[in-house]
Amino acid sequence: MTPNKEDYLKIIFELGGDAKKVTNKEILAGLNVSAASVTEMVNKLVKENYVNHTPYQGIQLTSEGAREAALLVRNHRLWEVFLVDKLHYQFNTVHPEAEQLEHVTNHDLAERLADFLGHPKRCPHGGIIPNAKGEFEQQSHHALVDLEVGEKAVIERVLDDNDLLKYTLEIGLTVGDTVTLTKVGLFESPITVMDETQQTEIQVGIKAAQHIFVTPIAAD
Repeated sequence: MTPNKEDYLKIIFELGGDAKKVTNKEILAGLNVSAASVTEMVNKLVKENYVNHTPYQGIQLTSEGAREAALLVRNHRLWEVFLVDKLHYQFNTVHPEAEQLEHVTNHDLAERLADFLGHPKRCPHGGIIPNAKGEFEQQSHHALVDLEVGEKAVIERVLDDNDLLKYTLEIGLTVGDTVTLTKVGLFESPITVMDETQQTEIQVGIKAAQHIFVTPIAAD
């Protein structure tokens, strides 16, 4: 499989395509490619039985596609843990290096790396690390932007995108923080959250808020 196909499987997985349909528009935003490129690659993945495509509804991974994507994500996230924990990279700078390393990582190397790291469960930006069989716990696909005003949630993970990770670091939003949505602006202006953990008010751009995933906290 080419690295380009692998990148598409990974982004579909990260957007929740193992459990629901994701749109061409979501893939487009996640990969920063042209609409024509997304259409062409989705057609190829359908023919190879990695995804199912329902017109006007979206794309979802097949069981084979989900397993393949999970193993690719496993390789990527193990390298991210290694680069952050062992080589002391900042978590928002490791994506390009991990992207290169994952494509040349076979099963044996991934297992040795996992053993060395103590079999971590999550990567530095909160993503679940699947096991060696491609099995994984379900993770949140509830975006920060989908909260209601006054609703509280915990930041669970951030989409694996270098610019997005840099952005969250700059605004001071951290995986594990508890936040409350306090304001939704008009015409796609930033939303405002109160970071209860940091005790600071933070404005978050709409595009970023669509790719920051949370676990809502039930009201008392």
